[in-house]
This record gives sequence, C-alpha cells and structure tokens, in this order.
Amino acid sequence: MDDSMAHDPGATSVTTSSLEFAPWKTVLAWACAVVMAALFIVSGGWKILFPIDWAARITQMQIPGALAMPATLAVGIAEIFGGVLILVPRFRRWGALVLVALLVVFMIFIGIKYNVLRGEECSCFPWLKRTVGPMFFVVDGLMVVAAAIAGKWAPPSFGLRSASMVLGAIAVFAGVSYGVTMTQQTGLKAPETVEVNGQPYSLAAGRIFLYFFDPECAHCFEAAKRMSTHQWKNVNIVGVPTRVPQFANQFLADTGLKATITNDVAKLREVFKFNDPPYAVLLENGRQKEAFIRFDEAEPSTRLKALSAID
Repeated sequence: MDDSMAHDPGATSVTTSSLEFAPWKTVLAWACAVVMAALFIVSGGWKILFPIDWAARITQMQIPGALAMPATLAVGIAEIFGGVLILVPRFRRWGALVLVALLVVFMIFIGIKYNVLRGEECSCFPWLKRTVGPMFFVVDGLMVVAAAIAGKWAPPSFGLRSASMVLGAIAVFAGVSYGVTMTQQTGLKAPETVEVNGQPYSLAAGRIFLYFFDPECAHCFEAAKRMSTHQWKNVNIVGVPTRVPQFANQFLADTGLKATITNDVAKLREVFKFNDPPYAVLLENGRQKEAFIRFDEAEPSTRLKALSAID
C-alpha cells in the first residue's frame, strides 16, 4: 500500500488504525458494496449500451426531450463510476457518496413528480420491474442505507488521480457507444414488405413513417394525437402495435391518427432496435432516413418539418 501511495500524487496518508474494523462490519460492508456495485454497473451499462431506449424512457418521466440523451449518458457514466469506486476499498467512500447522491436526487425528483408519475413503470435496472409508488421510496431508501454502510466501514479514500482516470475511461466508453449507436441508426434497410390485412405492403418505395406504439400507453396516445394534427406531405403512415394488437384500430380511432396497421412487429424489430414505444422511423425508398425517440410538444414535429415530411 505504501508503494501505491508513493506513485499516486493524489493519495493521502491512511493509518493502520483507520483500517481496523470488527470482522462482521467488514463482511457486511463488502456485501453491501458488491450488491450496490452489481446493481449500478449493470444499470449504467444498460443506459450507455442502449442510449436510445433509455432516452425514450426518460422523456416518459417528464424530462424535456432535448435533455433526454445528455441525461441518459450522464446518469449512465455516474452509475458505472459509483459502482466501480464502491467495489474498490481505497475508493469505497467516494463511491458510496456518488451512489447516495444519485439515489437521493432521483427520490427527490420522483417525489416532486409523484402525482404525475404514480403507477408508471420505473425500471432503472434491466431485470427489476417496478412502478412509482410507496415501495419505490422504500427500496431506494434501503439502497441508500446499503451504500452508506459500505462507505462508513471502509478506510478513508485516497488516489484522486486514479479515480479520475477511471472516470475518464468510462466517459470514453460512453462516447464510443453513443457514436456506434447513432451510426447504426442511419441508412438501415427495412424489410421489403410487411403484411397489411393479409396482403403484402411494400416499404421499398416512397416515404413511409413507421410508428411503433402500445395501444395502452398514455405517452403513445398523446404522441399520436399530436401527430394526427400534422399536414403530412407525401408520407404514408404505418402503425405498428408492439402489444395487444386487437386494440390498435381503436387506438387510431381515438387519437385521430390516419394510418395503416401492420402486425409484423417482430419482423420490423429485427432491423429497428428499441425497447419501449413510442418509437418511429421515417423511411425513404426502403431505407431509414431518421429515427425518432422524442415525442413531446416540440418533437418529432420540428425534425419532420426540417425533413419536409410535414408542413
């Protein structure tokens, strides 16, 4: 340890007494650290590897669409950073502070938006499905306690330069992942046809707007209502229900969106990768012109006008 400190200008002195804890405290601190690291590294990795999916989720949580992607990347980087730090004993207290701060800020945000978001899905962790309600605060409160225990029974943190290098590496990883993801969103070739009313429907010619929606999704409903007011210019709209397709026609009737319905969602999702709707793709002669993850008062109308898809 003395050698590592000597080579790290950011290191501070750690006395032997500061490292001595009762065995049960050390075991509990390690257990909490491992659990928290696993949760947040996976959660942050999910956001960074699939930024489009998570940006769409963020807009559904009342975050302005323009901030959705930056917020996704920033939160993903912070979660991985906190998860890595809390796993390493000499960084553990810093990691605990990062994770506690993330959890507290998130709980405050949900508290402020509680009346709007109550009952909505809040799946920050890929395998953990939960909704906004009283138990949300209980679970996040327990995570705050776990992070605090891991940090309290850990030696004082040192090695600021090394920790900064970890942060830099995570940021580079996030930037590369974002670049690759956005590159893949351009020019994808759609299937030649989809089935509509038992007949093949060509996607290979002209301009087609594929709108993926869940008929029971309120956000999808509001987005469709706004799009129903657009004056479309030589664009055919094809609605793609992602679930309960039996309600798709009623969805269109209620929203006023004039579209053709196809149930070939699996076929289309093999090409156009996303998690939860709403999601849309503008095709031009069979290839993706642009993908849309933001559905609010400003988008996708602003971008559709720029692409001369609507007046």
